[in-house]
Amino acid sequence: MKTYEFVTVDVFTDRRFGGNPLAVFPDARGLSDADMQSLAAEFNLSETTFVLSPDDPANTARVRIFNRTAEMPFAGHPNVGTGWVLAGRGRAKDGMLRFEEIAGLVEVKVDGDAVTIAAPQPLSLDAEMPVDLLADCVGIAPGEVVVTSHRPVLTSVGNSFIVAEVTGEALTRAVPDIARFRHAVTQYTPPGMGPKRLPLYLYAHDLCTDAGRSGDRVRLRARMFSPLSGTVEDAATGSAATPLAALLLSLTTDQERHYDIVQGVEMGRPSLLLASARRTADGIRASVGGGCVPVLRGEISL
Repeated sequence: MKTYEFVTVDVFTDRRFGGNPLAVFPDARGLSDADMQSLAAEFNLSETTFVLSPDDPANTARVRIFNRTAEMPFAGHPNVGTGWVLAGRGRAKDGMLRFEEIAGLVEVKVDGDAVTIAAPQPLSLDAEMPVDLLADCVGIAPGEVVVTSHRPVLTSVGNSFIVAEVTGEALTRAVPDIARFRHAVTQYTPPGMGPKRLPLYLYAHDLCTDAGRSGDRVRLRARMFSPLSGTVEDAATGSAATPLAALLLSLTTDQERHYDIVQGVEMGRPSLLLASARRTADGIRASVGGGCVPVLRGEISL
């Protein structure tokens, strides 16, 4: 048997037992695909990461990300947490790391306990989700879904989410119903979503500043539900915060915008995600960052 080290960190927080927990295997060489999936299911966290040698030696590592049921092409808090762990082991060069992932290359910037990642793809939009279907999944009224700026829509910068604005009261009251999620995937099946995925990312305006003035940030509250993949609710979702930031920028004529997104409050794990979006030659690009705190360390023999 071979022994594999793991560590856990809380991500998008400055205090232990806040934010989103993550398990990281800093050297996963020798683990099979089945091993990785079994370990992710055993940890029972929203994601677990496995660090392997890069295909291109110019990059830091190849990082594989598994949720409880499947491998993911890209995710936010797993990259932030893995970047923090590897930087602490001297793997960063001039404060930078580069991760090879299914969705593309993820650049990671480390500054002390703060880590910022750049999403690997520009914003893409796909099929809108019917308002009544979305509302039914989380037990709110269709009229509580805000469609003034945009309707519920499938968004991605490397990992797909249905993004919808709701009222603040509805956001607090929302409760996912797995039976209604299962029904919804029979009615709404955009390409690539799959029968075990229907991640709903709901947000509400909490405190907004004048975004037209340089240096101002927009404050939002958010929740993410993905019960079909095993995550009834997520405490912090960087790969949803990034397409949200990009989507909101796309609705303006601004070149860049910044957002402070608070998530996990209803779970008792408050998280703060610092998201930004900017216009580039190939579309709207987004990044997200936050703090990390170490929690556990251990090993397993397989």
